[in-house]
Amino acid sequence: MFTPKGKFSWYELMTSDAAAAGKFYSDVVGWTTQEMPGDGPAYTVFNLGNVGIAGMMTMPGHVAWVGYIAVDDVDAHVEKIVEAGGKLWRPATDIPGILRFAVMSDPQGAAIVVFTPNPAMPSPERPAPPTAGTIGWHELYTTDMEAGFDFYNKLFGWTKVSDMDMGPMGTYRLFDEGDHKQMGDGGMMTKAPHIPVSCWNFYFCVDSIGAAVKSVESGGGRVLNGPMQVPGGGWIINGQDPQGANFSLVSNKE
Repeated sequence: MFTPKGKFSWYELMTSDAAAAGKFYSDVVGWTTQEMPGDGPAYTVFNLGNVGIAGMMTMPGHVAWVGYIAVDDVDAHVEKIVEAGGKLWRPATDIPGILRFAVMSDPQGAAIVVFTPNPAMPSPERPAPPTAGTIGWHELYTTDMEAGFDFYNKLFGWTKVSDMDMGPMGTYRLFDEGDHKQMGDGGMMTKAPHIPVSCWNFYFCVDSIGAAVKSVESGGGRVLNGPMQVPGGGWIINGQDPQGANFSLVSNKE
């Protein structure tokens, strides 16, 4: 899970049916699943080849994807986030030999996890986007885009790339986590009225958006929006898996 500090580096699905969700994402995204040993709650890793990309655990009553942001010192960052108006939902906890983490939300209510990886933990190199199975984009829907950006800028060092005028939908801000990509690492915008709360949305890269749509629908998921082409030439969909968790897909090919 190791990553340069201040960046999303792990993604976790909380679901009501890990076996069914594992099959769905394996078919749609191309991951394989690996059950992790241990005495604690059952935990599944989504692998791309032999490298872990994301994780999954059964959590009845709460179905969603959440992103982990790496920091130097979890406990210090918890204090800073609370001082900035965020909330602490689960105090800093150790997973021996792996990481220390805390579950939080930003001041507008979007859930995040901050964590510090164990420096001795093996850190195999991951493929980079747009390789199929990687995470290609991070998108924040928030109640206050300017305040939301200010929070992530001050707490994690993210910077503004550019603003895009979307007319009645408002401004879409591209942000950079430090990679200095032309389009940045993600975007943020004021949430639409039909989105009940502020939240993060993650885009998984696939080889073909058309083929992925067929896999989503045949696997019992729903396409909520798209396919549509976005600036830069990519194709996206926003979807919902069979257990109700929202996700998105992106591809350079229709």
